[in-house]
Amino acid sequence: MNKFFLTLFLLFNFNLLPANECLPSKWGENDEIGNANLITPESVLKASKLIKYGKTYSLGLTIDSETPAYPPRSLSLQVVQPTQQFGVLGLPNSTYNDDIFQGWFGIGSQIDGLGHIGTTEAMFYNCNDGKEFAQITGLTKLGIEKIPPIVARGVVIDIASHLGIEYLDSGVTFSLEQLKQAALSQNVTIQKGDVVLLHTGWTDAKFETDAFEWGSGAPGITPEIARYLASKEVIAVGADTWSLDVVPPMVAEEPYPGHGILLQENGIYILEAMNTGPLVNDDVSEFLFVLGQAKIRGAVQMIINPVAIR
Repeated sequence: MNKFFLTLFLLFNFNLLPANECLPSKWGENDEIGNANLITPESVLKASKLIKYGKTYSLGLTIDSETPAYPPRSLSLQVVQPTQQFGVLGLPNSTYNDDIFQGWFGIGSQIDGLGHIGTTEAMFYNCNDGKEFAQITGLTKLGIEKIPPIVARGVVIDIASHLGIEYLDSGVTFSLEQLKQAALSQNVTIQKGDVVLLHTGWTDAKFETDAFEWGSGAPGITPEIARYLASKEVIAVGADTWSLDVVPPMVAEEPYPGHGILLQENGIYILEAMNTGPLVNDDVSEFLFVLGQAKIRGAVQMIINPVAIR
C-alpha cells in the first residue's frame, strides 16, 4: 500500500494520521495546483456547452478603502500624474493618470491559494513545510501564479430560498441535508470538476446597506459540508460571504475549519465574497465559470472578478 492510500485509510477509518505526517496529494509529490488538475481541454469544451444565451455575470464585488476585510487587511489607492508638476505635459501630445496600490490581496472578492492555510505545525498542501517555502518576499511554492485558468462548469445553490428566507444571518449555518435538498430542488447535481457557489443572501442584504455588519460576521458552512464537497472532487468552493466558514465559529477554538479541509487537505480553492445575487435572481443554476487571476509571483491570495456565462 503506497503512502497516499495508507494515509487515506488511516484518516477515514481511524480519523487520524501518523505522528508528524500529512496527507500527500493524489496528484504526486511535486503537485502545486491541487484539483485544478481536473481542468482539461475535454472538460473545458464540455463546460462551454452550458452557454445558451451569451449573458455574462460579474461575480466580483466593487471594493475600496472602506470595504471591510479580515483584520489587519486594508487597501489604499492613489491616483497620480507623474512628471506633470506645474502644468508640464506628461507626453508631448497628452496628459495621463497612473495609480498606486498599497494593500492586501485578500480583500473583497478573492481566491485563496493553496499556500494560504496550514496546520498548527505549519504543514501546507501536499506536505509542504511552511518554514521551507514561505519567504517574506513571496511563496516559493504554491504561489497564486501557479493556478491555471479556471474554466469549468459552475453551479450556484440557493440556500436562502430553500430555507424560505431572504438571507441567513451571521453565525448561522445549515446542514448537509439542507444543502443536498436545496440542490435537489434546483435539479442540480454536484459533479467532479465543478466550481460550487453557495448563495446565503448575506451580501445582497448587507454589503451596500451595512458594510460594517457584513464584515463583522457571516453565515457559513460546517466541516461536514466541506468534507462532502471535497468528496465530490470539485475544483473550488465559494459563497456570497467574506469567509465561506461561519463567523462566529461553531467552536471558538476551531475557527475556519472548512479552510483547512478544502485548501490544506484536499487542494480545493476557496472563492470568497462572490456576487451570486444576479445569478439566483435570474434563476440560474449552472453556467460556465471563467477565472484568470492576476499572476503575481509568490502571492497567497488574489482579488478577483470571475465571470459566469449562461
